[in-house]
Amino acid sequence: MTQSPQQDKIWLTQSAYDKLVAELENLKGPVRQEVIERISAARDEGDLKENGGYHAAREEQGRIEGRILQLEDMLRRAEVGETPADDGVVEPGMVVTIRFAGDDDTETFLLGTRAVEDGGDLTVYSPDSPMGTAINGAKRGDSVSYTAPNGKAIEVEIVDAVPYTG
Repeated sequence: MTQSPQQDKIWLTQSAYDKLVAELENLKGPVRQEVIERISAARDEGDLKENGGYHAAREEQGRIEGRILQLEDMLRRAEVGETPADDGVVEPGMVVTIRFAGDDDTETFLLGTRAVEDGGDLTVYSPDSPMGTAINGAKRGDSVSYTAPNGKAIEVEIVDAVPYTG
């Protein structure tokens, strides 16, 4: 039986971890309270069947509670780490540059979790994705292949792998 990605540890920088903790505290405190007050005010208006404000507030509450559960799960699985060694080996926390076989262009991304995204131009790929699994542990100059979700075999060359410093 394979372990589901939901149970796996996720690598986070201290900064990303702190950002998620702050978001969780905000959602569990002021944001949750504000939605509860909106639901209560809308409930006091009377007939709930035709009360758009009530239904909108309830939907917002569901979205917030879902995000709270997601954040709690991520923080429970978080492995807060130092920046990996600058040894050219692909691992979570590395900015990886690859070249697809037969293509001169390169693609650069962070191998990690989307929680690390800083709003910049750096795309984040999960170590649990087909490509992430294939390149994890590969070294600068290695070529690896993996099967894409569409069933196509894809070969990539590791052009570079450097620690994420964001």
